[in-house]
Amino acid sequence: MIGKLDSYMRFNETVLSLRSQRQELLASNIANADTPNYKARDIDFSSALQGALARGGQAGGALAATSQGHIARGAPAGDTLPDGTPVLYRGVVQGSVDGNTVDMDVERNQFADNALRYEAGITMINSQIKGLLAAIQGQ
Repeated sequence: MIGKLDSYMRFNETVLSLRSQRQELLASNIANADTPNYKARDIDFSSALQGALARGGQAGGALAATSQGHIARGAPAGDTLPDGTPVLYRGVVQGSVDGNTVDMDVERNQFADNALRYEAGITMINSQIKGLLAAIQGQ
């Protein structure tokens, strides 16, 4: 029974885990906006989610750029998130003299978008739990 509950909620659990880790990366980009030679980092969320679901719900996976403007293809940042998801450098939108690639407009937009999607994921899990409770209570 518990295995069925786990599999029922695994997708939204995986989505929230990846969104949380991405939010930390975006916050780090914003915090380092004035750090010389700092390279903005991000993950390709869609590919990371596909990889995580293919492995049975554990977040992570190989990344591929979905658009030339989103993440620089073939530019691994050389590190991974705690769950093994590779981190990539974000493509340079506006160059700077000090070598920093953080564009605050892009980062704030991505941060707000990711936060909104995280909240939507929370709402989905809440509705799943309410549905389970209604089924258990026979309503």
